[in-house]
Amino acid sequence: MEERTRAYLRGRFRDHYRRTEITPPPSANEREWGYIPWTEGPKTTMVRHRSLLELGSIEDFLERKRPQHVYFSVGRYRDPGASSMTEKEWRTSDLVFDLDADHLPRVTLGEHSYAEMLATCKEALFRLLDFLEDDFGFEDLEIVFSGGRGYHVHVRDEAVQHLEREHRREIVDYVRGIGLDYEELIETETVAGLGRKTPTQRRHLAIDGGWGRRTHRHFMAFIDEILALEEADALERLQSFDGIGEGKARATLNAARTNREELEAGNVTVHTAVSQLAERFASMAVERDNAPIDEPVTTDTNRLIRLPGSLHGGSALETRRIDRGDLEAFDPLVDAVPETFTGHEITVTVTRGGEVELGGDIFTVPEGDQSLPEYVAMFLMARGRAEKEKE
Repeated sequence: MEERTRAYLRGRFRDHYRRTEITPPPSANEREWGYIPWTEGPKTTMVRHRSLLELGSIEDFLERKRPQHVYFSVGRYRDPGASSMTEKEWRTSDLVFDLDADHLPRVTLGEHSYAEMLATCKEALFRLLDFLEDDFGFEDLEIVFSGGRGYHVHVRDEAVQHLEREHRREIVDYVRGIGLDYEELIETETVAGLGRKTPTQRRHLAIDGGWGRRTHRHFMAFIDEILALEEADALERLQSFDGIGEGKARATLNAARTNREELEAGNVTVHTAVSQLAERFASMAVERDNAPIDEPVTTDTNRLIRLPGSLHGGSALETRRIDRGDLEAFDPLVDAVPETFTGHEITVTVTRGGEVELGGDIFTVPEGDQSLPEYVAMFLMARGRAEKEKE
């Protein structure tokens, strides 16, 4: 990035901060603050171990320094400006989750567009929220578009504040489905045997929530799939699973036909073949329903996380808080475009052209000098695809 481009971005970031009100995180004065300035060269310089007392008011600091990126710590400390973590004296930490499109299994850099990556990341976000809200019952959640390629979720329920790293690791393992044991999803009920003196044990899949519900959903979708097929096709479909031959496939199909309501209620042990088949869907549920979070972010009680309301220096988009009710309709490529950069055009020298989907439009940008809406030009410059035109 050339100096005139850095200077232009710095100046326009300052203009944005002059007209933007930033809402700080709770207990802002107990958190460490850090930022990355617009420095020359390929190396990134992180300035950290700052307290809010040292920075001053957030708005004044942002206008004065107009940083490329700005962060605050998930942890709260007695002395947040101390130069070592030991001297800071940790008190509590939010529980934070980071979803980054770069790390998603169904995203391939160079093949998927920026918009496609963000759409896939949003799907993963809904899966994560399903875990946090339904499985854990967390209520104090803040959802944030990172301004780059993903989303952050800050959990601030009192119950998580004092969790150490190993306990946060357990939460990570749960939402990732790491080490899931199918037997842990099975509940055992004692029932009186008809005409017998000795009661018997009945096993069924727990379907009220958690991984049991997810496993059951995929299993029943498959059962309904084979029941809708002609018998020969259903048997062939069942035999596509390793270890299921013609005899076991026929037994499974017959059990599914005669026990559909029992299976719907979670009684997957109506037949040994059905039970063995159901077990296979636990791994399928993990593969399809897990939340592919950046694991070290959640386990780290000292992590620095991007400040909502600030600008992302790699995109010139805004790091945006999102109300839960607005999440479905939220479009980061429209809603995170700063108003400061809209309404006029500037000329830039595009060094890497191509399609840009932003602000509700798709721009096909060739290389060379181009007059573009400023928010598109800012995006290209921040991503290293354009330089400010020489004057």
